[in-house]
Amino acid sequence: MEDVVIVVVGAGLAGLSAALELTAAGAEVTVLEAADEVGGRVRTDVEDGVRFDRGFQILLPAYPELERLDLGPFPLRRLRSGVFVHDHGRHDLLADPRSGRSAWNGLLLQHVLGARDLTALAGFSARDAFGPVRPLLTAPDRPAYDELRSLGITERAVEKVCRPFLSGVFLERELRTSSRFFHLVWRSFARGGAAVPALGMGELPKAMAARLPDGTVQLQSAVRAVHDNGVDLEEGGRVDADAVVVATDGTTASRLLPGLAEPRWNGVTTWYFRPPRSPLRDGCLVVDANGGPVVNTAVMSEVSRPYSPRAPLVQATVLDQASEQDVRAHLNRLYGTDTSRWEVLRRYEIPRALPAMDAPHPLRRSVRAGGRRYVCGDHRDTSSIQGALHSGRRAARAVLADLKFQAPRQRSCP
Repeated sequence: MEDVVIVVVGAGLAGLSAALELTAAGAEVTVLEAADEVGGRVRTDVEDGVRFDRGFQILLPAYPELERLDLGPFPLRRLRSGVFVHDHGRHDLLADPRSGRSAWNGLLLQHVLGARDLTALAGFSARDAFGPVRPLLTAPDRPAYDELRSLGITERAVEKVCRPFLSGVFLERELRTSSRFFHLVWRSFARGGAAVPALGMGELPKAMAARLPDGTVQLQSAVRAVHDNGVDLEEGGRVDADAVVVATDGTTASRLLPGLAEPRWNGVTTWYFRPPRSPLRDGCLVVDANGGPVVNTAVMSEVSRPYSPRAPLVQATVLDQASEQDVRAHLNRLYGTDTSRWEVLRRYEIPRALPAMDAPHPLRRSVRAGGRRYVCGDHRDTSSIQGALHSGRRAARAVLADLKFQAPRQRSCP
C-alpha cells in the first residue's frame, strides 16, 4: 500500500479515525481541514485559562471504538455515575448503586422512582450492560418513549426522570430517537459511566492527530469539489489521490457528494457561567423533573478542575430558544441560589449538533459514495462519538478493500 495516496476531507473524529486506519495499512494520507484546528464539532476553546467545550459534550469510556483506539496515557475526569433530579425544590440522587454508599443512600431516600420503576430499570440496565450486543442491534426499532413504556417504566418516571435525562443525550424532547440507539448508549453508560478529558473534549482529536505522521493534517485547507481522483481546493489548486474520503458533517458532505442525503439536525445551545462560588460541590449532572429551558447543567470545575482552575464554571444546556433571563431563572431553581451575579462567559449556539435519529433509523449507512469516493461521519453510523469513530474506520477499510488489487495511480513525469 505504500504507493497508494488517499485524501481525507475533514479532521474531525471520523476523518482522524479513517486516517489512522489508512496510515496503519501503509497508505500515504493527506487530511485537509478547513478550520484552524482539528476536531470538527469536538473542540475546546481556551481563554484566560478557562476551557470551554463547544457545546456540552461527554465521553463514554466504554464506547468500543475508544477502547480500540488505545490512546495510552489519556487523563479522564469522570462525572458522578447518575444524575441529581430536581423536583419542586428537592434533589434526589439517582446513581448506579455499584458506585458506592452515597448511591445506595440516594436510591433509598429518593421519591421520583417507585419500586416498579426501579425493578424495570435494573432489569433492562443489566441486560444492556452484560448481555450480548446483537439483540440490541436486531430488536424492533421504535421511539425511545415507546420502548421505555414497554419495558415497564411508568409514565410518571418517564416524565420526571427519563425524559429530562435523555433529552440532553438525544438533543430532542419527544424521545422520538431510535430505541436501538437508546439501548446502545445505555449499555455504554452502564458499563463505563461518563467522563471528559481533563483538559477538555478537544484533547481527544488532538491525541488522535498526534499519532499520525508529521505533515498528514493540513489546516485551513477548505475543499471546493471532490472527484474520484482528487479534490479541488477553495483557494485554487488541486490535490491528486487514488481515493477520497469525505469526513465532514452531513450537510457539507451532501454538498461535496451530490446525491447524498442531508441529515435532519438536532440543535443545542450551551451557556457557560462564572458564579462567585460553586453552587454544587459535586461533579454530577442536574436535571429538572418539572421541565424548563435548561435540560441539564453541571459545575464543570467540579468535574475537572483544569477546566477553570481559579473560579467555578457552570454549563447549562438549552434545546429551545430561551433568553438569558429565562436561563438564569431556571438555574436559580435548579441550584437554589441567586444567579443574578453569575457572569456569562460564553454562549455557543449549535444548530447542527447531532444528526436526528428518529425511529425507525438504520444504525449503519453505506460509506461508499460511488467511484473512488467514500464518506464517513456520525451521519453514517450513530449520532455519537462512537458512531463517528466507527464510520471512519469502516470507510478506511472500504478504501483498502477496493484498492487492494488495483495498481497505484500513474503519476506524470515532472
